[in-house]
This record gives sequence, structure tokens and C-alpha cells, in this order.
Amino acid sequence: MVPFSHRMRWLSHVRLPGEPGLWRIGLAQEQIAAIQPLPQGSAAAGENWSGDWLSPAGIDLQINGGLGLAFPELQPSDLPKLLELLELLWRDGVEAISPTLVTCGVAPLRQALGVLRDARAEHQRGRCRLLGAHLEGPFLAHGKRGAHPAEHLATPSLEALEARIGGFEEDIALVTLAPELPGADAVIAALRSRGIVVSLGHSEATAEQASHAFEQGVGMLTHSFNAMAGLQHRSPGPIGAAARRGDVALGLIADGVHVDPTMAVLLQRLAPEQVVLVSDALAPYGLADGLHRWDERTLIVEQGSCRLEDGTLAGVTLPLLEAVRRLARWSGDADRAIAAATVLPRRLLGAPTRVREQLQGLPLGETLRWSGTSAELRWSRAA
Repeated sequence: MVPFSHRMRWLSHVRLPGEPGLWRIGLAQEQIAAIQPLPQGSAAAGENWSGDWLSPAGIDLQINGGLGLAFPELQPSDLPKLLELLELLWRDGVEAISPTLVTCGVAPLRQALGVLRDARAEHQRGRCRLLGAHLEGPFLAHGKRGAHPAEHLATPSLEALEARIGGFEEDIALVTLAPELPGADAVIAALRSRGIVVSLGHSEATAEQASHAFEQGVGMLTHSFNAMAGLQHRSPGPIGAAARRGDVALGLIADGVHVDPTMAVLLQRLAPEQVVLVSDALAPYGLADGLHRWDERTLIVEQGSCRLEDGTLAGVTLPLLEAVRRLARWSGDADRAIAAATVLPRRLLGAPTRVREQLQGLPLGETLRWSGTSAELRWSRAA
């Protein structure tokens, strides 16, 4: 019998995000079966990738809709359009999303969770997977609510939580809340007991209050810098507290509008293993710029940014992997930018820490190949 290794096809001179050096990748029936370090100066046989990166596809933990669909407004009749959106996301290099439901009424929220559950059951190859939903609200600080409607904000309580997610506990992956609000500790404990990631966001928490939340199990910041205190030298706020701990994910919208490019780069250099890129894409994702409806309000979409008529920044329409390209261009560090949208979100959701373990066993066609310089980074499907 021919040894298994002799039946493999090999890729050589491959870079892996977050891993130093060059690697060779063994493929068995176009599935990643072996990942080995490549000695310096090696002339190993195989397809030479000339230092291109291999990564898993993108994971987007904050995306609010697309193709005109707003996830909190989903109705059963929207299922075909939702599946079409999942196909678009796959073409845009995104393997899975946590569909984000911003603050809304209880009945629409539960209806949307039901539609998402039905769509999840329809998954097939060539479509982005639906992870559990991301509930962004309603337990948010009124003074930091941003575009969230005030009439649907709620005080944290187990009763209010049950009214919203009772029966859908297995369909929730992530909840954003303001942990300084009275009653938040009990809600955080209930969510963590169910394996749901809790994120600090739309919050007036001080560094001390944020640190307490992290001790209670809060594991992420939602769109760092936005709708929370900034990073000040005498008032480090949630960002400083999270960076000091080193184990709290820092969600970042890298469009250049929500956060200035300089601050985005500084945050990644301060906490290189914590920054997780999110798109924060809204319903007009995949549509042209212009005026679009968002619940009863109007969204003004211009060059990928979405604002309400009063000027409030509401989100973006840029693909997740465009954020990778922008962050790489600003920082000159393509390696870290790639990891922030592909490797680190998986780590937050409980996947193995190292990209080698995340890639093991994946079909090559479900992974991404990144080429070019940091200034002109490009991606394609690896097969």
C-alpha cells in the first residue's frame, strides 16, 4: 500500500496568519490533512504559494442585515431573500455570521428568531452559515443608545430576558448589554450559564465597572470606541480595562469612519490578540448607495457609511473582508488584519486557539488565499 503521505498533494511556502515562518500544507482529496513547518531555504516539492497566506473564511459577529432585509424585521415570507443574502455573504468570503438583532419589540424579536431558526435548517454548501443570533440590546444605557430606539430599551431582569429568548436559548450566541445597569449581573450569569457570550456595549461603564463585568464573564466589547467611553490617560474606560486583562475580545468596525484609522491601528498594536473585526453591515448591504428604509426611519447610505437623517452614525454596508484590506493598508500588517476577521472570531466562539488546528480537516475550497502587499491585499477562495 502506498503510504498516506505519498497520496497527498502539497502546497509549499505558505504563510499562516498569526504563525511565524513558512509552512507546507498536505491535501488528501482536497481536504487539509497535514500542516508542517517548512525549514528555511527548503525547496520542498509542491505548488509554491510564494508566501501567500492561507486562512479560514471570515466570521462576522455583528451584521444587521443585507439586500434590503433588516434581521429584526424578518417575517416567514423573507426566507428566500435571506437565503439569497447568505449566498452573497459566501461569495464575499464569509463562512458564518451571528445575525444581529438590534433593540426592537418583543414580538418582532421572537418572530425574527423563529425565521432565523428555519433558515438555519436550510443550510447547504455555497451558503454562509447562520450561527446563533447576536442580540444587541435591549439592556442598553439610554445615554449611549445611538441608533437604538429608546421606546424598546429595557431594564435588565431575568423576567425581561425570558420574555425575549424563552424557547430560543439554543438560537442565541451573543448578547450585547450595558453591565453597569441595575440587574445586569443576574442577566450576565444566566446567559453565561447557557454558554452565551456576553459583550459590553452601548454602555456608560467606567474601567472599574467594566473590570467587574469581565470578572462576571463578559468576554467582548461591541464596536470598541463607539457608544462607550474612550481611552483616556486618566480614565481608561472599558477599552483600557479590556486591554489590561488581555483576554477580552475587542470588536472593531474598520471602515475609517466609526474609528479613525490611527486609533484602529493603535488598538491592534496595543492588543494584537484581542481585536476582532466586524462589519456592522445594515440592511442596504449589497445594494446601491442612496436612501433606504430602516424600520420607520430613513437611512442615508453614502460610500459605505449609513446615517440617520439627524446625522447619527448607524452602521456600514461594507463587506467584512474589505475591513481586513483597510486595516492591513493602515497598519502595514496584513498578517494581523487577516487573523482579526478569520482566526480570532473563531477563538472567541470556542474554536482551537491556533490557526493550524482551525484549518485541519477543512476542504481547501472553504478556505481563503491572501496575496499581495499590506497596501494592496487581495483574497480569493483557495481552490
